[in-house]
Amino acid sequence: MKSQAIFRIISAAALLFLWAGPSSAADDAETRRETVQLDEIRVMASPIIEGNVTDKYAGQKTVVSREQIEDLNAQDVSTALRKTPGVNISRFNPVGAFGGGEGGGIFIRGMGSSRPGAEIKTYVDGVPMYMSVWNHPLLDLLAIDSAGAIEVYKSPQPQHFGNAVGIINIVPVQKATPGTQSRIKLAGGSYDTFIGNMETIGKTGTQHYALGGGYRQSDGHRDHADGRTGNFYGNIGYQLSDEWDIRFFGLYSDNTADDPGVKGADPSKRSGAYETRATLAAATLSNNYGSADGYIKVYHNTGEGDWLGQPTSRENVYENLYNDFNYYGIKAREAFRPWNGGELLAGLNWEYTEGDYNKHFTDGVADRWEGHDFTMFSPYAAVSQTLGDETGFHVTPSAGARYYRHSDFDAEWAPHAGLLAGYGGFSWHAGYSRAVVYPGLDVAVFSEKVLPMLGDSWKNLDPEIVDHYETGVSYLFGTLAAVDLTWFYNDGKDRYVVVPPPPPPPVYENIGTYVTKGVETALRVSPTADFSLFFGATFLKSDPDDLPYAPETTLSAGANWRFLNAFTLNLDGQYLDKMRVSPLLRRAGAENENTVDSYFILNGKLSYDFALARKGLSGTVFVAGENITDTDYEYLPGYPMAGINGMAGISLIF
Repeated sequence: MKSQAIFRIISAAALLFLWAGPSSAADDAETRRETVQLDEIRVMASPIIEGNVTDKYAGQKTVVSREQIEDLNAQDVSTALRKTPGVNISRFNPVGAFGGGEGGGIFIRGMGSSRPGAEIKTYVDGVPMYMSVWNHPLLDLLAIDSAGAIEVYKSPQPQHFGNAVGIINIVPVQKATPGTQSRIKLAGGSYDTFIGNMETIGKTGTQHYALGGGYRQSDGHRDHADGRTGNFYGNIGYQLSDEWDIRFFGLYSDNTADDPGVKGADPSKRSGAYETRATLAAATLSNNYGSADGYIKVYHNTGEGDWLGQPTSRENVYENLYNDFNYYGIKAREAFRPWNGGELLAGLNWEYTEGDYNKHFTDGVADRWEGHDFTMFSPYAAVSQTLGDETGFHVTPSAGARYYRHSDFDAEWAPHAGLLAGYGGFSWHAGYSRAVVYPGLDVAVFSEKVLPMLGDSWKNLDPEIVDHYETGVSYLFGTLAAVDLTWFYNDGKDRYVVVPPPPPPPVYENIGTYVTKGVETALRVSPTADFSLFFGATFLKSDPDDLPYAPETTLSAGANWRFLNAFTLNLDGQYLDKMRVSPLLRRAGAENENTVDSYFILNGKLSYDFALARKGLSGTVFVAGENITDTDYEYLPGYPMAGINGMAGISLIF
């Protein structure tokens, strides 16, 4: 309650400041005219995703822009990505993610369900943002208000990141054109849901800034399905010269979510509440000389993930677990283009990770894990060469590798190779890449506290390996349409699991294997500047076939239509096949029997844009509906999601 009061007081103060401050923006007459005329020059954004981007090394990422986030009325990262091809989610509550896993998880092409541990890592501004103690994401820490875009890397790409099969990265908002702009958004809806955020961004000469924050709360669609999220952020940059600039990014978030429990079950068996807090600071020094560009980033990220009110085997005794995590490190990268069509890439990451916990029981018993720390150094290099004319036929072969040196585990290499070809609107990519995923602090805490019989067996573990193969084609029909078709194959081995007796004692071993393979497609069509369509599909096979959150078929579609000059209609829908759920346990022979049925849901949003030229004020009023089809669906058996529900709000820009 204290944090709620703080957020509301600061939010109210910020709103008053922003309301009093339009004069600074209004002094720029050109900025004022651009704001008033915005909807006359704006091209309708693509529904669902901005697009897929392929780099010179045949690595591909999917980008979801701020426009898509707004159009989807997404209030967190999972709702912003749940229609993205290749991505599936799980959740309990309308607002707030319950400690990762089913209560707030993101899965990419069947990956990410391991817990403890995770093949999918989450980042903000390229900085690690997840729970180090148990080595898995906490989605509420990924403050969506600060996002200019969300990047989804669905495959290993050693030229960009390491120690993961895939990543989700929040790219901080930054104003690209000169001028200043402030925004306030207020909304309310079903289940006593309240949303408020504010932001002021600007670019003047050699400086740019973005300052803001957001607050969300909801009582939820069931008893104890309530949640709250809040954050403040700042992204401030300065152009030191024509070639160099420096940027500082900071983020603070404070969140909580309850577990509503299995419907109809004993309420005392609920898993309590999960609270998260984090503070991130990063400084990035960038350069761009034309023939070379790159950056050096230093960062520090610390936070807490507290699991409160967990039931225990002792009657009327509950556990409060206070987890602390800490990261700091440096990232450096430079791309050189010393000759025509060629690029030499070199970089390095150094990361320090630590964590510990305190445990308190309501009967007065207490326990503490003093913690452990890991360091990892991973330099990487790559080369690519474009042959031919990029305006005509061209081919780009590439190759590279990342080297890992870990404080506690053996060194490993992650090679990659790719080939691009293109002509006109057609492009083709093919590549191989290896993911190296080291055990996290979870293996140490399990061995020392959860299952001490494991002893030091964790120290003999090797990193998990995933060999990834991919090929795909894209065709761009001018400004009318774009289509992507991608085939992928992941071969995972050396997954670490606990092997129980006989013979005793239980030990950690690298014996887990799995394969995921499939086809993914995305079609974006914009027949006019006011109308845009999207269709996406993922067809997935996994071995073993009980791999959770790996449905065989996922379909998504969306439409954006601006009509009568000031109205905009956004529709998005998704079909999800029947699938296995629950965490992929790290125990030899573990089977997953939990399933949820297939479902189709449809969401929509209707907006009206207005402008008051005399006051330099513009804005949008909107109504949004979720699960318009009133479908019965769930991400975990016994956890029904909300039926048809709605929201209305207003956004002011000045």
